[in-house]
Amino acid sequence: MPARIYKPARNAMQSGKGKSEAWVLEFEQETPRSADPLMGWTSTNETKTQVRLRFETLEEAEAYAQKNGIAFQVQPEAPVRRQKKSYSDNFKFGRTQLWTH
Repeated sequence: MPARIYKPARNAMQSGKGKSEAWVLEFEQETPRSADPLMGWTSTNETKTQVRLRFETLEEAEAYAQKNGIAFQVQPEAPVRRQKKSYSDNFKFGRTQLWTH
């Protein structure tokens, strides 16, 4: 069962880097999900898709996967895009953008 190793993006509601510094090893799904005929919920028989392992570094995650014979692919980190804004820019004279709350 293949796995992917990635560094999760931070939550949009966070201003800090909480829970986004660790690398995550997550197993991919091999069989498609099926819908339950009675309730309509989707389910699968695979339990490995529920496992999410966290590692401090990318090298630790790769070493774990190689040691246990897990085929894996590494997704590179997404670049952090930040706009530097100042609160006083909302009230600057001669602004070209609309005022936002």
